[in-house]
Amino acid sequence: MSPRRSAARTAGTRLAAVAALSLLCSTALAPDAGATPVPDTACGTALSDAEMATVAALSDTGTVTAADPMARLEDEASRQQRIAEILVAHRDRRGLFGIGLDAVVQAAVMPLQRNPAAFATPTWAHAVSTDLLRRYLVNVHAEFTGGPVDPAWQRYFALAYDCTQSPGRVAMVGYNTHLTIDLARAVAATGAAQPNVPDFYKIVDSIATDGDAIVTRTKAVYGADLGPLWRFYFLGEGLDRLAGEGVASEMLLRAADSGYNTLTLANGFALQDPQTAPAAAAEMDALWTAADGAVEVLARLGGL
Repeated sequence: MSPRRSAARTAGTRLAAVAALSLLCSTALAPDAGATPVPDTACGTALSDAEMATVAALSDTGTVTAADPMARLEDEASRQQRIAEILVAHRDRRGLFGIGLDAVVQAAVMPLQRNPAAFATPTWAHAVSTDLLRRYLVNVHAEFTGGPVDPAWQRYFALAYDCTQSPGRVAMVGYNTHLTIDLARAVAATGAAQPNVPDFYKIVDSIATDGDAIVTRTKAVYGADLGPLWRFYFLGEGLDRLAGEGVASEMLLRAADSGYNTLTLANGFALQDPQTAPAAAAEMDALWTAADGAVEVLARLGGL
């Protein structure tokens, strides 16, 4: 395909995504009347009924209809950006993860995904990012319609409503869930194989290296300095501070030595095999729990 035709196709995809978002926002569906009532705020100012309905509609992945993975990713990224804008405007703590996710998606992930020369296996790269973002949107939709939320995301939303919690503590539950649980599941769901490994690391490295944008935006809006917790999660800094605090450290030491992303990739591969899937799922839960407990202790010790 010529550069001119490729550019035209990309422009058409973006226009289609904008048109779809406009239609969604104008026809936003209210939460199911029979579902659990959804609070209109989490430690911020109240969202209007229209804003609540818009978040519910934008997060409805059933209305993402494009068959092409890249077109789906463009649509999902636009939806997530608009959801983040609504929650951030109200300083709603349910947006503590979304504000950083939007920062890294717009600044690092999408430019990489739009580069036709960036990946060895671009179709898979588009698909894994699409599936990963979809999992977050699915849980936002459940939260804003009173539906069932995955346990790890339920922990995130529950802490978001607790205004005594450190905002940094709340945000890190989201990152832990996104990168420990959802990313492994996305790797498995997209049938990742050995040729996809370099592209996997290219994607996750783009997230890690753009951590400053996440830290800066979160601090500017919510007053939370994620820096120490972010460095702990990705670099293992501060593990020595957990000694004697009753936090399981063997898994964390292994993660710091091997890298969270390496463990996540291995778990994603293992989930594809019925023989190894149960052990992989148990390891994912153990790693998520260990990281969550460690972040809680570090937040308490450091006043974060």
